Amino acid sequence: MDRVSPSRWPALLVLCAGSLMIILDGSVVSVALPAVQRDLGFTAAGMAWVVNAYLVAFGGLLLLAGRLGDLLGRRRVFLAGVVLFTVASAACALANGPALLVGARFGQGVGGALAMAVSLGMIVRLYPEPAERARAIAVYSFTGAAGASIGTVAGGVLTELAGWRSIFLVNLPIGAGILLAAVRRLPAERGIGLRAGLDVPGALLATAGLMAAVLGIVGTGEHGWTSPRTLGAVALAALLLGGFAVRQGVASTPLLPPRLMRVPGLLAANTVQFLMVAAFFGFQFLLAVELQLVLGLDAAATGWAFLPTPVVIAVVSLGLAGRLIARWGARTVLVTGLGLAAVGFLLLARLSADGGYRTDVLPAMLIFGLAGGLTLPAVTTLAMAGATDADAGLASGLANTTQQVGGAVGLAALATLAASRSDALRAAGRAEAAALAGGYRVAFAVAAALMLAALLLALCTVPRRPGGPRPDVDGPVDGPVADRGPRNRQASERRVRLTADAEAARVIG
Repeated sequence: MDRVSPSRWPALLVLCAGSLMIILDGSVVSVALPAVQRDLGFTAAGMAWVVNAYLVAFGGLLLLAGRLGDLLGRRRVFLAGVVLFTVASAACALANGPALLVGARFGQGVGGALAMAVSLGMIVRLYPEPAERARAIAVYSFTGAAGASIGTVAGGVLTELAGWRSIFLVNLPIGAGILLAAVRRLPAERGIGLRAGLDVPGALLATAGLMAAVLGIVGTGEHGWTSPRTLGAVALAALLLGGFAVRQGVASTPLLPPRLMRVPGLLAANTVQFLMVAAFFGFQFLLAVELQLVLGLDAAATGWAFLPTPVVIAVVSLGLAGRLIARWGARTVLVTGLGLAAVGFLLLARLSADGGYRTDVLPAMLIFGLAGGLTLPAVTTLAMAGATDADAGLASGLANTTQQVGGAVGLAALATLAASRSDALRAAGRAEAAALAGGYRVAFAVAAALMLAALLLALCTVPRRPGGPRPDVDGPVDGPVADRGPRNRQASERRVRLTADAEAARVIG
């Protein structure tokens, strides 16, 4: 039985530690948001920018960051990302107002994009043999699941014991340790050079367009959906993103080549992913706030309250999803998970101000864990299934970008809907807790609608195909693989598990 060379383990652990720090930061912040709001004076709708600033920078720059790794060398880009993320974490901890914190969070997103975009590529290069690579990717995937689990708990405990600034300060020694280890352990790589081409205008247009879109959505809580400010922001976003699309058609080295959109099933899978991630990310943000402001949990208890979801996601996505996809196909697994997620949101849409965690919240948490463990690997498998070797990196970058953008837009929209409904209920004379609970119920009902829309879209547009590459299997591709012989079935299941496990860490949490 092959074993991963011990000399490469330190390099793998460095990359996993960098991934852990960045993934953890995505979930650790949500639990501390009520404390941040009280201390810095954020509005209810504006508070979403503490998360959105990070997501927009991260999602908008992933494609560019991956290209920079090719041009300048992945090790160099990884080091730059860790340095920037660590410095921006210090700035977050020192922020004394909303604008400074949002700006520092944007810096964290830039650093996170640089580090994460090149990590998986370095792992693939470190472990060229399929068996060794499978084990290395499995370790990297479990790191993603651990980051989500640790983040919610650590965020609550740190906020309760040492204040919300501690969730950013903890990144300083971690980042310094990762940086020192990376200099010593990561192999140096020579990039192909900047002369090979870098689409800076495309990256600027995409990032600015996403920022304008989220700004318009967040601002509806204060200005309304039909105000000149909102319509102007949406028009600017459409103009900038349209410019990005035009740019990709004429750029010599585009960030998103138009030919990629012709990959079978890729556009449908990414659209489904956009809708479901928008709902999932909004759930994490809104429920963390509701548990504290409505049900009266403290920050530490809120962190522990979230633990069942990422634990179940990790178990299902890394232990069962690959086998289910190989047996029944990614489309069937995806549709099943989307249906379960809609049920979970409908349960939360019934949560009242006098509800309880065990009876009203925990069942939904467990359902979300099962749904997330099924949908996240399945949709990524579908997004990657039709890509050739030449397009695999771009398809992966597009899937990751869709996740981040969907999270930003979904969070902005659901937080705004919740805030608007709560304001209306306050004006009608409802008590504060009842008004907040009413707002969150509307947001969760809309999230359920997003999941149902994703389910219908998957049924209508996602092609029936196997869950992963199956070059050893002949015949029709839209049925189970159980009847194709033990050897072919085992090979197919193994390939599907590798595809699902390699991508699961990117979206868990």
